[in-house]
Amino acid sequence: MKTSDLLLKLFGWLSISLVVAYLIDNVMIVGFNFPGAFSIFTNFSLEGLIEFFIYIIIALITFFIVRKSNSNFRSNSQLLHNLNIYLIRSFFWIILITGLVDIAIAFMRVEKIFEFFLGKEISSNFSRPVFVGMYFHVPLIILGFIIAKFTKTIGFHWLSLLIVASELLIVITRFVFSYEQTFMGDLVRYWYAGLFLFASAYTLYEDGHVRVDIIYQGLKEKTKNLVNCFGSILLGWSTSVVIILLCFYGKQSIVNSPVANFEVTQQGSVGMFIKYHMAVFLAIFGITMLIQFISYFFESIADYKNEKGKRIIETSTSH
Repeated sequence: MKTSDLLLKLFGWLSISLVVAYLIDNVMIVGFNFPGAFSIFTNFSLEGLIEFFIYIIIALITFFIVRKSNSNFRSNSQLLHNLNIYLIRSFFWIILITGLVDIAIAFMRVEKIFEFFLGKEISSNFSRPVFVGMYFHVPLIILGFIIAKFTKTIGFHWLSLLIVASELLIVITRFVFSYEQTFMGDLVRYWYAGLFLFASAYTLYEDGHVRVDIIYQGLKEKTKNLVNCFGSILLGWSTSVVIILLCFYGKQSIVNSPVANFEVTQQGSVGMFIKYHMAVFLAIFGITMLIQFISYFFESIADYKNEKGKRIIETSTSH
């Protein structure tokens, strides 16, 4: 393997593996009160040293795997894309199932149906976000990943249809039956946020984002490939990394704080308990976009090097 090819592959794979190390470190900080990997430079501790070595070990494993691999850039790109597709499919199943279950819980909580069957003492648990999150949301998240393993469809069109159906149901119940509850609007926002943020990475793969083109179409093919390479890193990679860092930087970050407290909306028990999920949506957006930008980076290099298997994007799906 050429040194230049090795360095380019290392850059891409290290970008992803170090994000994995960052997420592991974040769990240790938030969940187990570790001081942080880089605290060893200011206040040395055994816990901080363990966290720091996690980064080193993951980086070394990545280096040895990439060094021994003989796969070309196109196969690396496809591998990352397949990983991203699985993650996106999993997240869609998670928000679909969780949305349906949580709105059912919210309806029975608001209409006091739980009290009729379970009594006040037991039904009061369903007004606690921690209880609903731990005993309902967490198992449903695991179930979503399992279902995604055995399904093929990503589910964009089905989720879009469900959003329209949910909004239609709100209109019908409001103007026909004079019935409306906060959780009904919560479900629409929950699914719409997931649709918008989760679909972005796949839309990038299909070149479906709106492209303001001034000179790109007039460039030679190899020049386009170079533009895509540098653009993926200078614009896409850098933006995704900043989003991920901000999402998990410190216990009071925009993701860590809501998740640690199972944060809900100000409406409290009359709404769905999914606000902390929507905080995670931003992190999922950053991570899936990072993976797809690295995949796009590898694909652009493969096109520049004229590797076999070039993907032809239909003009009907690109903008």
